[in-house]
Amino acid sequence: MEDEKIIGLFFARDENAITELVRKYGGLFRKVSMNILHSAQDAEECLNDACLRVWESIPPKHPEKLSAYLARIVRNLALNRWKQQNSAKRGGGEVPLALSELEECIPGGSTVEQEFDRAALSGALNRFLAGLSYEKRAVFLRRYWYLVPVREIAEQCGMSESKVKSMLARTRAELRRTLEKEDIEI
Repeated sequence: MEDEKIIGLFFARDENAITELVRKYGGLFRKVSMNILHSAQDAEECLNDACLRVWESIPPKHPEKLSAYLARIVRNLALNRWKQQNSAKRGGGEVPLALSELEECIPGGSTVEQEFDRAALSGALNRFLAGLSYEKRAVFLRRYWYLVPVREIAEQCGMSESKVKSMLARTRAELRRTLEKEDIEI
């Protein structure tokens, strides 16, 4: 079913909207949440929570790109669940690894000043991503947005793992230089 028809079902408050949403995007939901949570049960709970969030947000929202809107909701829910599960312990997996890779070029923490500068960082990051080639942007987003393992990115893109790692390292260095030029504290 087309995205506009699915959105129309949500606006009509037709419960078939959830069925169609899961039919079309359930695989994406599960993949994104599994990359973060590594648990089929947690991924399924994340899917249910995401469906509820979408039901509550459409209407009034009318997303232009339904898949991106849904992926963001699922990713945020999965990251929140991961943080909750790992707040008292340090877990392994892709989340801490990917976040540690970005620590050198994206500021962290939660001071008032850093929170205030968050909008500037977001804008700079969006401009940086828009300036990347399709291939670099796809690899970067798969790694740091969807938290896909390097091995899997290499398979999906038809590259060697070393090429993916090298591309990510160069892109992070380029991001760091870009942020420094824009006077965003690292």
